[in-house]
Amino acid sequence: MTTYKVNSIGIISNNETGTFIKLNTEFIPALKAMDGFSHINVLWWFSDFDKEEFRMILEAEQPYKNAPEIMGIFATRSPIRPNPIALTTVEIMHVDYQNGIIQIAYIDANDNTPILDIKPYTPSLDRVESPVVPRWCSHWPKSLEESETFAWEHEFNF
Repeated sequence: MTTYKVNSIGIISNNETGTFIKLNTEFIPALKAMDGFSHINVLWWFSDFDKEEFRMILEAEQPYKNAPEIMGIFATRSPIRPNPIALTTVEIMHVDYQNGIIQIAYIDANDNTPILDIKPYTPSLDRVESPVVPRWCSHWPKSLEESETFAWEHEFNF
């Protein structure tokens, strides 16, 4: 197995004033020309689940209601995975270019979660017109916007 070195470029900050991506000082210049993008893809580290024993778990017992009884980890969005890497598309609320802070609407990451990378969301590369999903999750929202009001708590078995 090959090992790769990955460095955090910043952290998530969840507090009473909102949700933010705070970049390490040396990465602030990487924000140039972000103007005009409404969304970004954020790659982050499931740091709370970075344990050797979790990296060996390749199957999950029905994490979603109506899902198959056993699912391969790659068929889930579980934080328990061979490499605890997460990907979330988020809406940009504001960018503070001077201080390297991006205010975002929401992210499913905890406070102080390490950020690995940021990429602009572009429909030509990130949007699929007619995606196909298994029947057990076909009632889930069809967009990020619809997901905001969806009762996700009724979908999970954890």
